[in-house]
Amino acid sequence: MAAANEAQEAYWNDVAGRTWAALQDRIDRQIRPLGLAAMDRLAPAAGATVLDIGCGCGDTSLELARRVGPEGEVLGLDISAPMLEVARRRAEAAGAEGLEFRQADAQVAALPGGRDAAFSRFGVMFFADPTAAFRNLRGALRPGGRLAFVCWRSLAENLWMRLPAETAAGLVPPAPPPEPGAPGPFAFADPERVRGILAGAGFTGIEITPHDEAIGGLDLDATVEMSFRVGPLGAILREQPDLAPVLRERVREAVRPWMRHGAVYMPSATWMVSARNPA
Repeated sequence: MAAANEAQEAYWNDVAGRTWAALQDRIDRQIRPLGLAAMDRLAPAAGATVLDIGCGCGDTSLELARRVGPEGEVLGLDISAPMLEVARRRAEAAGAEGLEFRQADAQVAALPGGRDAAFSRFGVMFFADPTAAFRNLRGALRPGGRLAFVCWRSLAENLWMRLPAETAAGLVPPAPPPEPGAPGPFAFADPERVRGILAGAGFTGIEITPHDEAIGGLDLDATVEMSFRVGPLGAILREQPDLAPVLRERVREAVRPWMRHGAVYMPSATWMVSARNPA
């Protein structure tokens, strides 16, 4: 597999990929509504051919395959072997038709052309050269083909990720701010940067709209455990696992006010992005 970003390839094939594969059910439950909102914006037609970029454990690919039906085709792309292993098992168990997975870096991979659409749920913020990546993706679309994806706004706006990490205040030094535009979950927080990237890649009809939705769906204990393994707090604990006993009760008390009907739901903030390959 040719990869343009060796750091991301290593990250998603080691700790992160294994963690997301192990927590697939819980992660999907949390972020599925946001992917569905972006998918509704794409509105793939029956029989359509679709690329699913950064498909991970296959949740979005399976839903896309359901929407395009047996006459359509979905190709899920990801750089993470552990996550793709889960995706293939899920597709086989579901008897999904017209669905294929490929381990590839969408920034540089040779992609099949003439596709009707490209989609991503939080899979496009990790490119080393996003303009080159989207130019490569546009080359896989037919004239008039459509792109839709969902990406995070800033960490400050995403309480569900920010609040657990804030419980470590005073125990660890403040994290240095990330380099602007560096690959990572918040690389597309600036909508004008996203617009410039897509325009530079040759897309037209670019629309970027904010989407605010409470997400979660896990009970209190599961929410705490998730925050210990993914997101900013998970990164802290990978470096300082000895803090876990101290932080467990802090996180429980911090997120408890956000419980309703036996599950935690906290605010999330994303951009819903769509664009078109010129006809």
